[in-house]
Amino acid sequence: MTEIDPTAAFLAARDRLLELAGDPERARAEFRWPDVGPAFNWAHDVFDALAEGNERAALRIVEADGSESQRTFAQLKQRSDQVANWLRGIGARKGDVAMLMLGNRLELWEIMLAALKLGVVILPTSVVLGAHELADRVERGRVRWVFAAADDAMKFAEVPGGYGRVGVGFDGVIGGATRDQRAALFDWLRYEESSAASLAPIAKTTASTDPSLIYFTSGTTSRPKIVEHSHTSYPLGHLTTLSWIGVRPGDVHSVVSAPGWAKHAWSSFFAPWNVGATILVLNYARFDAEHFVSELDRAGVTTFCAPPTVWRMLIQSRLDRRPRALREVVSAGEPLNPEVIARISEWWGLEIRDGYGQTETTCLIGNMPGDPIVPGAMGKPLPGVDAVLVDPLTGAECDEGELCLRLSPCSSLLRTSAVREGADSAVGAQSDALHNSLAPVNLMTGYFGDPDATARAMAGGVFHTGDVAHRDEHGVLTFVGRTDDIFKSSDFKVSPFEVESALIEHEFVAEAAVVGAPDETRLNVTKAYVSLAAGAAAEAETARAILAHARVALPAYMRVRRVEFFELPKTTSGKIRRVELRQREEAAFGEGRRIETEWREEDFPGLKG
Repeated sequence: MTEIDPTAAFLAARDRLLELAGDPERARAEFRWPDVGPAFNWAHDVFDALAEGNERAALRIVEADGSESQRTFAQLKQRSDQVANWLRGIGARKGDVAMLMLGNRLELWEIMLAALKLGVVILPTSVVLGAHELADRVERGRVRWVFAAADDAMKFAEVPGGYGRVGVGFDGVIGGATRDQRAALFDWLRYEESSAASLAPIAKTTASTDPSLIYFTSGTTSRPKIVEHSHTSYPLGHLTTLSWIGVRPGDVHSVVSAPGWAKHAWSSFFAPWNVGATILVLNYARFDAEHFVSELDRAGVTTFCAPPTVWRMLIQSRLDRRPRALREVVSAGEPLNPEVIARISEWWGLEIRDGYGQTETTCLIGNMPGDPIVPGAMGKPLPGVDAVLVDPLTGAECDEGELCLRLSPCSSLLRTSAVREGADSAVGAQSDALHNSLAPVNLMTGYFGDPDATARAMAGGVFHTGDVAHRDEHGVLTFVGRTDDIFKSSDFKVSPFEVESALIEHEFVAEAAVVGAPDETRLNVTKAYVSLAAGAAAEAETARAILAHARVALPAYMRVRRVEFFELPKTTSGKIRRVELRQREEAAFGEGRRIETEWREEDFPGLKG
């Protein structure tokens, strides 16, 4: 039997996608996931292979003051070996969970590469989290190592646990710290000491099914779950993300995404480096739209990804000059409204291509380069993705239902996210080599430490995303809403996303969140919580204008009948927590009271009806 060369297998599949760029239907029809064998490790088999002798910039980080730091592929290959040797020297072992609570700084990428090479499991963590949230993650994630910069390291004084602590960039701040701060940071190891470690290459010891990353979900409706990915599900799976972005060898790719969340690994790590593209990070604490776009132009950015919030800010700033090198623009994180797509197309001559995926997956659905764009639609299943819409009640396939991924027979029995109890591992993926052949390549191995949640997600032979979509006659999918967010009004189904898309077309509306407000007659009425655009006043005339706009823009059963100006509750990753708004409405209804700060149709003669 011929031994599999994982590097050759990966690159052959990647190159096939690149050959079919611009012909998305052939790519969808012809792409097959490569067999990378039982010991695939992306950092060894892909990154190092691309980095050998490669003096092209792999990573450039531009700060707000204009200063820039960068590393070539060859430098990162050598440095990650050095860091891996240092980590091993301080006691880090394969299977250990390492929490990386770092912003956009070079060390983050070095540590991620080194951890992948060693088999240390990466837990990316947002710097905005507080001590209480960190304590939950340390305990439930079984964290053995924490990496943090000085400001964030202080939070761990209140986080119990016997984990090792590594300070990043401490040397420049300790001198100005207070005595209490210096005491709190005293026992932290210094990452800078890794510069004296051996440069010897690291031997590959991981299996393809070993865990590589774990993520806490954003928790939009419930307590965050812990998603576990293997050395194939994310590293290999992001071939789908590459095909959606349209990034090519030699490109400069930039993305607006904060470390700690899955999208950062999508577009600031795996997808661009799968083709040897340069990652450009514009590391600004405050978003200045005009300066940001000028930097995209100056740096020669060719492919750019941003969430809808950023695209809306660019439009509000009326930035109608396209960065000169820009070829592909994409959006993800939440559905993109048609108005935004139309405006950028008019100004820049480029169509923003929407994409969809979850922490549990890589990119699943997308408008690929060359796809006809249906405004507001998220596209078709990407190459290698077997997606289906399922009726939540009957389990039958349908044209509007829950978006699911097909699983092979009995795969759900293996996906229990069982934790190995071996002395050298704090976390385990499936112990079974059958995993790759039984389930989608780009799907998590399970919810770590929660076999019940894993079983529910995999019930009925499919993976349930919890999102509802509609498929048109051409197979194009449009997001309808979360299964928890969709509600009925007078026996009609209302999609919050459709209503929100209509609302943001109004000049007074910067952002909106729509929920069903309980009503004795209609079951629910449509209520909009609105974040106002700059210059709009939170007053009756503004409410009347928005309600009147909704009356014209929406069918009667969807029409907004109540509006309130409100600071929208969001997760730390920026997603709206509609569950809080629903609970607020249910509480008021249960108490038989009207929310005093809302306006209703009946408050304005001539609107009601």
